[in-house]
Amino acid sequence: SGTRPLEYDWVEKYDLPVTFAAQALVRPDTLLERPVAKRLDPSSQFALLAAREAWADAGAPEVEPERLGVDFATGIGGLWTLLDAWDTLREKGPRRVLPMTVPMLMPNSAAGNLSLHFGARAYARTVASACASSTESIINAVTHIREGLADVVIAGGTEASIHPMTMASFSSMQALSRRNDDPATASRPTSIDRDGFVMGEGAGVLILETEEHAKARGAKIYGYVVGGGVTADSYHITANDPEGRGASRAVHMALEMADASVDDVTHINAHATSTPVGDPNEYQALLSVFGERIREIPVAATKASTGHLLGGTGALEAIFTVLALRDGIVPPTINVTEQDPEVPFRISGKVEQLGSGEHLAISNSFGFGGHNAVAAFTAA
Repeated sequence: SGTRPLEYDWVEKYDLPVTFAAQALVRPDTLLERPVAKRLDPSSQFALLAAREAWADAGAPEVEPERLGVDFATGIGGLWTLLDAWDTLREKGPRRVLPMTVPMLMPNSAAGNLSLHFGARAYARTVASACASSTESIINAVTHIREGLADVVIAGGTEASIHPMTMASFSSMQALSRRNDDPATASRPTSIDRDGFVMGEGAGVLILETEEHAKARGAKIYGYVVGGGVTADSYHITANDPEGRGASRAVHMALEMADASVDDVTHINAHATSTPVGDPNEYQALLSVFGERIREIPVAATKASTGHLLGGTGALEAIFTVLALRDGIVPPTINVTEQDPEVPFRISGKVEQLGSGEHLAISNSFGFGGHNAVAAFTAA
C-alpha cells in the first residue's frame, strides 16, 4: 500500500475528516532543476518527470518534430497554483501574484510543457474528462497515429490534487474512505466493508508509435494498444449508470476496434475505486458484456495499492495492464477481507499466472460527468 497519514499542518488546521492519502514518496520539485520546477504546478512536474523516464526507456526515439505529438490529460489541472495564487491575492495584494500563475494552472499546462521539452510540433492536445481522462488520451493517441497525424506520441495523464479543498469536498460527498486509524488498508475494492476511495497523485506516460516505426529503429516493444472505446452515460454528474450501458458500450467499441470478441479477453484492470456504489455498477456493466464468464476472467483492482490518481489513473493502470501481459501475471489486489457478493469478480490478493496462449486485456476508466473510456491491449 502507498497510503499513509498526511503530515501537514493543514490537516489539523481545517479539521479534515480524512487525514490520509496515497502520496508520491518523493516530491517532484526535488527531482527537477529549480528554475524548471518554479514554473510548473506539481501536476506538470509529475508529468515532466514521468515523460522523461518513459522517453529514456523508449530509447529517446529520433523523430522529426512535426511527426511527434502529445496526447495528455488531467482531471483538475493546476489546483495548487490556482489556490495558492488566490491566497496570495487576498493576503498580499495583486502585485504579489506570480505572472506565471495562469500558464501554470491551465489544464493544458502539462501537454504544453511536454511539447516544449521534447520539441513536439505535430500537436499537443489535452483531455479533461475526470477519472477517464488519461485512458481517453491513450485512445486518442492511437487514433491520431492511425490517421497519420504523428509517428510517435507521448501519451498519458497526471494529477496532483491532494489538497485540503479537494479532500474536504470529496469527504463531504461521502466519496473518501474514513479509515484514519488504518490508512494502509483503506482502499478495499470489491470488499464488502469498503467505504470509499483513497486520493492518490502522480503521472503515467506511454510512448506510442506504429509497429513499423518501432521495429525500424530497433525499439523495445512492451505491447500493443489494439483498441479503445469512449462513451458517455448522460445519467448523473457524479454517479455512473447502475445498468452500466455507457461502460459496456465502451468495452464493445474497444473490442470492435481490436477486431476481437468478448471471448478473447483474458484479463481486466478494473476501475474499481472502492466506493460502495461504483464497484457493483462496474460489475453489472461487465456482466452485460461477458455474461457469467466475467466470474472466470482474472481481474486486478490496483487502486487498492496506489490510491486513485483521478486524471492520471488510466495511464498508470494502462502501464500495469501492459506489464501484466508482458510478464504473464495478474497483479494482486490487496485489502479484500471478504468479497462483496454483489461484486463477484475473480480477484486475488496473491499474484496469479495468466497461463499460456494468446492474451488480450482491457483497462477501464470511468469519471464524473458520465465519461467512460476503455483501452484494449495485447502482449508483444
